[in-house]
Amino acid sequence: MRWWKVLGVAGLVGVAATGVAVARAERRRRAYTPDEVRDRLRARLDEAETGAAAPADKPATGRWP
Repeated sequence: MRWWKVLGVAGLVGVAATGVAVARAERRRRAYTPDEVRDRLRARLDEAETGAAAPADKPATGRWP
């Protein structure tokens, strides 16, 4: 019965490793250059200063797209 435990632990490790790989790839895919970050922050500052509201079809989530 001990080999069942080893097989279960190996399965959990495999699932965790897959999750880490997916998260790392997603982070790399969504990486922004410093210029993109600067442009987005300036655009948000301009919107805040002019009092522009978020578009009605896209609710403000507090995250970047």
